Amino acid sequence: MEGERTTVAIQRYLDDLSGSRGESLAEPIVRELLGRATQRLHVLCAALLRRSYPRLTRPPVNLQATEMLSAVIERMLKALREARPGTVRQFFHIAGQHMRWELNDVARRLDQGASATELGEEVVAPPDDTNSPIGPDAVRMLQAIESLPVEEREVFDLVRIHGMTQPETAELLGVSVRTVQRRLSSSVLLLSEGLADLRPPGLDPTAPQGRSHE
Repeated sequence: MEGERTTVAIQRYLDDLSGSRGESLAEPIVRELLGRATQRLHVLCAALLRRSYPRLTRPPVNLQATEMLSAVIERMLKALREARPGTVRQFFHIAGQHMRWELNDVARRLDQGASATELGEEVVAPPDDTNSPIGPDAVRMLQAIESLPVEEREVFDLVRIHGMTQPETAELLGVSVRTVQRRLSSSVLLLSEGLADLRPPGLDPTAPQGRSHE
């Protein structure tokens, strides 16, 4: 399968990167690594943008996944000058962090621009905060996700945030689908307990969401 070949190739580049000494030797490996991972990174960017930051896809930003991917690649080029992820899962965890940071920066600039316009006494519509990733509730959610145990956080990020299917997640992490299901259930329960006051009445936090297969 193409996914399997991609995963194996990424791991090979990571092994080469961990054995490199000096930035001059690491730079070409990093560029080849990111080039090989571009398609999967684009899928993750599109899923995260669509699911968690939809307002950034609308005017005035009109952010596209391809534009976001370019910014994330630039961030990863800098990050991998020092970071040395040893596994594919660690690589995609770092990538996921930079995706969220990039989108948070874009949203912050959008909100700051709206505030500046209001201060200039321009007549503008109030900003749409429905999906704002930097509101206090969203900050709590992000912090709660980051505080999850590593294995639970990885699965939650891939399935609930990036929109990957459970089989895709299992393949990426090298575990069974049943293990993915168990870790996902555990992560949802932990988040439900920590964010109970934000849950709408009558909502079952363990109810299945997203795609389980394709």
